[in-house]
Amino acid sequence: VPQLGPHLPPRLTQQPWHLLYSTGQDGFSLRTLYRSGARPDSPALLLIRDTEAQAFGAFSATAIRTSSGFYGTGETFLFTFCPELKVFRWTGRNDFFVKGDVNLLMVGGGSGRFGLWLDGDLHHGGSQPCETFDNETLSHREEFCIQDLEMWGLA
Repeated sequence: VPQLGPHLPPRLTQQPWHLLYSTGQDGFSLRTLYRSGARPDSPALLLIRDTEAQAFGAFSATAIRTSSGFYGTGETFLFTFCPELKVFRWTGRNDFFVKGDVNLLMVGGGSGRFGLWLDGDLHHGGSQPCETFDNETLSHREEFCIQDLEMWGLA
């Protein structure tokens, strides 16, 4: 979280963050992740470590929630620590920021590809270059197995 601080919107840089959800404490369930979400106006930071020890994730300026369509703002971004921190910001080409239901959470999209997606049991996910963020694949592989996942929100 401290390394990502300079990349967050300026209004959030001095705010205290706290852990809302962790697979280690709360189990592997997208439903539980949604229920653990902060206030609707609170941003969320998803941190993922895959089974190959690669760390990456997404920042959403709004709470992660279920939705029938995409939501979010241009402050949303993807990031990877493989091998050092790289941040992928909104390109302005579309507004496919975040969309989620009980079976799938998606961040970024376009042309049938998602910058980051997670399945309903939070065991599998994927990352592909997408139009929303013009990102690289966040992990070493386009599809990965999740070892740990945390969601952080503002206190």
